[in-house]
Amino acid sequence: DLLLSNSCIPFLGSTEGLDFRTLLLDEERGRLLVGTKDHIFLLNLIDVNKNVKKIYWPAAKEKVELCKLAGKDAQTECANFVRVLQPYNRTHVYVCGTGAFHPLCGYIELG
Repeated sequence: DLLLSNSCIPFLGSTEGLDFRTLLLDEERGRLLVGTKDHIFLLNLIDVNKNVKKIYWPAAKEKVELCKLAGKDAQTECANFVRVLQPYNRTHVYVCGTGAFHPLCGYIELG
């Protein structure tokens, strides 16, 4: 109904069928950060398909291999699922991911 009434703009930047779970709204800059499987997207609030920025952040290969050896599913469990997007200061966001069952965190400069 929303598409037919022209009341929404679907996000077209993700053809991989990524797992969207973590969101951080940055109203001051008009952006939305989206944490997914192996990626972090930075979207424009006016048009989510305009100037999309994407950070590829996979789990380390050796951690993925350990995950698979532990009997986990390579496609649905052995990846870096971004779970935390938290403002740190005016210029950075604190991010954490599952890292194929070896959690890892870092900072993104919003520049």
